[in-house]
Amino acid sequence: MKTLFQQTTKVTLRSVALASALMGATWVHAAEPAWHNVGRDATRAEVKAWDIDVRPDFKGLPAGSGSVNAGADIWEDKCASCHGSFGESNETFTPIIGGTTKEDIKTGRVAGLVEGKSIVPQKTTIMKVATLSTIWDYINRAMPWNAPKTLSTDEVYSVTAYLLNLASIVPGDFTLSDKNIADVQKLMPNRNGMVFYEPLWKANGKGDVKNVACMKNCEVDPTVHSSLPAFARDAHGNIAEQNRLIGPVRGADTTVPPPKGVVGSVPPPKAVLVAAAPAGEGAAVKGLLEANACTACHGMKNKIVGPGFNEIAIKHKDKADIEAYLVDKIKSGGSGVYGPTPMPPQAQLKEEDARAIAKWIASGAP
Repeated sequence: MKTLFQQTTKVTLRSVALASALMGATWVHAAEPAWHNVGRDATRAEVKAWDIDVRPDFKGLPAGSGSVNAGADIWEDKCASCHGSFGESNETFTPIIGGTTKEDIKTGRVAGLVEGKSIVPQKTTIMKVATLSTIWDYINRAMPWNAPKTLSTDEVYSVTAYLLNLASIVPGDFTLSDKNIADVQKLMPNRNGMVFYEPLWKANGKGDVKNVACMKNCEVDPTVHSSLPAFARDAHGNIAEQNRLIGPVRGADTTVPPPKGVVGSVPPPKAVLVAAAPAGEGAAVKGLLEANACTACHGMKNKIVGPGFNEIAIKHKDKADIEAYLVDKIKSGGSGVYGPTPMPPQAQLKEEDARAIAKWIASGAP
């Protein structure tokens, strides 16, 4: 039989051993970096899914090619309605092409951007952009406006080639590809216009902004030097309904007067989600309109980029051949009836679908 001393000694040794083990475990745990056991390495497939941009050195650029001629057809069909046939329009967005010269292509610095030498009233995209990869990447991921990411790789090459031709950077018979795009980069008019501003890349760098604006106990009654006339506020329809739902930008509701409060004193506009077509009469036609992106430019009862469907019905209600007229306009496109912005042809529509839409509009677009 074990004595009390032997039992007590055994318990004490076990306690010491356990305490030592716990202390050792605590020391090991403290030595390990925080969050060492959280997460895992991303798989190759996951990295590929996220790594979708094209860098200025063209890393990430997919293989492919596209000609100027092919790009012209795609542009007219999917891009001209917003940017103009030659990328010159500022009706919907600022111009893409214009303001560069052969000398700019030679020097790599657009003279129109040099202080005191501006020769154009409005700066264009091709004047400012320094890297061709930016144009390719933006078209690939964000265009067309109403159907982003729907262009194939070769279509993106073709559209980019067409823009380069409009800017007189490449000839009309040129085919752009992943094999020669780096050579074309050497011809970009403003390739030497990008400046590396070192202070902005340092955590303790000093910025180039000399701010003298009031930051404390400031007067909140600003002086208005100019404003948009009331009759022009909705000249392009309700801007709030013309934003894509992705991204942070929200347009003002131009169907109502502007807010009178100072900036920041009123809530920002909310995203406007165009309501889905209700079930019932006309639901099938409204489904066609949405499926073919017609509602990106036309509201049911209001102008967006183009007129509302009910506005079209009212304007042409006295035409004897209204249905045939509308089918032709839908299939062939056109401009000038409601302003200079052209409507692209909807050649992809089946004849019976075009007739169904025309009949629905002719009946008053209920």
